[in-house]
Amino acid sequence: MFERFTKEARNSVVQAQAEARALAHRTIGPEHVLLGLLDGGGPAAHALRDHGVWPVALRTAVARRAGTGPLDAEALRTLGIDLDAVREAAEETFGEGALDAPAGRFRKGHIPFTRDSKKALELSLRHAVRLKHDRIADGHILLGLLHDEGFASAQILTDMGVDLDGLRGDITRMLDADAA
Repeated sequence: MFERFTKEARNSVVQAQAEARALAHRTIGPEHVLLGLLDGGGPAAHALRDHGVWPVALRTAVARRAGTGPLDAEALRTLGIDLDAVREAAEETFGEGALDAPAGRFRKGHIPFTRDSKKALELSLRHAVRLKHDRIADGHILLGLLHDEGFASAQILTDMGVDLDGLRGDITRMLDADAA
């Protein structure tokens, strides 16, 4: 199947592994593939940005969903913990940014795809066939990620206030324009 992927589509899948590794996640889920698409410069990235999805906000949402996001200062304050004071003390002792990237955070070796991310990639082929396209572009991958609203990618975008139907329509129009 990957031989039918455009260069941008292949790069987004490779970038998904880098995103999962950077977040110290053990698997590559649909949310990592979504991050990989957003880092690319293709139609999928443009459509996502047009709908208000930006890399930093998406990375934060993915990390929070997995419980690896930044510490919530307000939540800690309710427990009597002053995050600013903790950060200041840690940086005095261990250096600037000591709480930002814990040692050993980056995972090495192969990171497997989850069942949902594999399904989303399979669905990208179905969307390409449905649209009568002979190649699988990054936009087809985005359609695959949006196909099942149970996928983490679709849930995160919904939580971010993205109109999934509107995004599907926009990316389909972009793909049809590119194929013409």
